[in-house]
Amino acid sequence: MQQTTKSGQTQGPKPLIIICALFFIFGFVTWANGTLIPFFKLSFGLSNLQAFFVTFASYMAYFFLALPSSWILKKVGFKNGIVLGLVILGLGSLIFIPAAQTRTFGLFLTGIFVQGAALALLQTASNPYLTIIGPIESAAKRISIAGICNKFAGMIVPLIMGSLFLKNASEVEKQIKAATGAVHEQLLNDVLGRVNMPYIVLAIVFCLFAVFIKFTNLPEVEVEEDVIDESKGEVVKHTSIFQFPHLFLGALCIFVYVGAEVMAGDIIGIYGRELGISAEISGKLTSITLFSMLIGYIIGIVTIPKYISQQKALRICAILGIIFTVLSFAISSWFAVIFVALLGLANSLMWPAIFPLGISHLGKFTKIGSAIMIMGIAGGALMPLLYAFLNEKLHINFQLAYLLTVLPCYLYILYFAIKGHKAGLHLE
Repeated sequence: MQQTTKSGQTQGPKPLIIICALFFIFGFVTWANGTLIPFFKLSFGLSNLQAFFVTFASYMAYFFLALPSSWILKKVGFKNGIVLGLVILGLGSLIFIPAAQTRTFGLFLTGIFVQGAALALLQTASNPYLTIIGPIESAAKRISIAGICNKFAGMIVPLIMGSLFLKNASEVEKQIKAATGAVHEQLLNDVLGRVNMPYIVLAIVFCLFAVFIKFTNLPEVEVEEDVIDESKGEVVKHTSIFQFPHLFLGALCIFVYVGAEVMAGDIIGIYGRELGISAEISGKLTSITLFSMLIGYIIGIVTIPKYISQQKALRICAILGIIFTVLSFAISSWFAVIFVALLGLANSLMWPAIFPLGISHLGKFTKIGSAIMIMGIAGGALMPLLYAFLNEKLHINFQLAYLLTVLPCYLYILYFAIKGHKAGLHLE
């Protein structure tokens, strides 16, 4: 059984280039959270559990907005949905300005949630677009190409935002703790004021890119109404999305994968601090994780599907994730953070493999199936909170808490790679 699309053939380089630019934006906004977590800890004196509400606000937006995004895309199409998402992303960025002026953490979280809502719409549009503009067997390669843009943005974000937001962080932290009265207030205003210019610039860039896409010829790609079973030479009629168990297993796989990715990317700075690494250096550790992801994407572009299948790549990555997670727990020195960073390599080909496997053979249900898969991104909201709860509330050692949070994720991903992606499809 094979999904067919009206696009049938590759659409040329322009759609891929535009989607790659979008993935760069996704990466820039999403991985900025890795810098915002220590920044808000500095500015508001938050605990780890409180600071992790940054990722909670961002990733929970996917859970609530993915299905409405599917409805929006059905009404306005892929292209107009992307334009709308970029405008909303700009509005979310502008909320940071009054949040900084009023020193309101809740308003910052509101801005992050709005950005997450925009990303839900953009991801729901762009991921299936990448999957169906060419052969499904090479979808992981196209997503890997876009992923390079995403992770390159993630690599430079901690360097740019870290330099802007966490400049002299250790010294500023001491000054804030020692100061009182008007001096204390002024220090907090100065620190939070660092977000103003960067997020104004981001809002302008997002809106200009929306205008560019609006006046660009980006072809719509429509899927066929039904799925053809080539072995029987007949059309298979499906009446419900619940006839595709592999889709829901795939959404759960996205849930645990994104949770594991956030634990390796956004939480590595906190992990580094626990190991005694300074705030300035810890705030930039995310770049190392994303560099290792970038290496993995390059490997995927070269090898998929010419040398290995999407399924085999996913199995290899899951096994690497298990090995690196265990080593990050077994080593007690600062060297343990290297294996957390290497989880980026393990994570690199997971999204490119999981997403096309999850939405394969859906036919007319591709858009809503994509939205269900995108809902799984909420794993990035819950895994950091689980880690912080185990560590701070149950007083479990931070390395053991990390192991208990992340290891089950990779075990499930291995199951999906071996068996789960075939559930209900009767594939060989």
